[in-house]
Amino acid sequence: MAFRTKACRCLVLVSLALLPLTMAMDSIGNYCSGNSLAGNSKAVASINSVLTDLVAKGSTGGFATSSAGKGNTVIYGLAQCRGDVSASDCQACLADAANQILSCNYQSDSRIWYDDCFMRYENANFVGQTDTDVGVILVNTQTMDNAKAFQKSVGKATGKATAQAATAGSGGLGRAKEQYTPFVNVYALAQCTRDLSPLACAQCLSTAVSRFGQYCGAQQGCQLNYSSCRVRYEIYPFYFPLAAGNARAAATDMTKYTKIVVHR
Repeated sequence: MAFRTKACRCLVLVSLALLPLTMAMDSIGNYCSGNSLAGNSKAVASINSVLTDLVAKGSTGGFATSSAGKGNTVIYGLAQCRGDVSASDCQACLADAANQILSCNYQSDSRIWYDDCFMRYENANFVGQTDTDVGVILVNTQTMDNAKAFQKSVGKATGKATAQAATAGSGGLGRAKEQYTPFVNVYALAQCTRDLSPLACAQCLSTAVSRFGQYCGAQQGCQLNYSSCRVRYEIYPFYFPLAAGNARAAATDMTKYTKIVVHR
């Protein structure tokens, strides 16, 4: 399967007052595709309704789906927070996502990824379907010296995390830690959107992990964020609960990562 880097051409709109203002977060990537629905007042109303609903529902349970409109103005949406973040961080992330996704100028297929959450809407029903066609990949620009040994540790950590995430009752979330050296650990997180069955989750995560060799190499950190699942590893604690001695989880430092937007 061939992948290409795609630059998303989006118009930044004046923020709509449909949601409470929060301190802006930095997204790790977005994807804007399809026709602009900005000139269709009914479609715009459907999008705004779905976004508002996703924030309201997702903030209380960490996951939500929604739909609004009829006929050619129907819009479907999904939002999910990372399963280890607090309710307040989840709410803040979703509120920001709902505002920032409008930078896609109401295109009919819009998606946005953050460290703490993911949101998308589309004018076709995608809920319950595995989607690894579109994704944002972040690759740390620094490499480890002993590539073979490091990749082995990464494989063990991501394997444990993905197995846990695909287990019924896990909520689609898996976390693991593997020792690389006496002084360096590999931390891994895997998550699927909660509309997937355990089998579909396992298939999505397997696809993501299979592409680590293509993109990640022996880099100090790497993450593959698709619309239905995500897998990430780092050599520092980035998920909760944090390892002893760490006060807070570090946000992704985009200056140290190469970003690739992939699509089929």
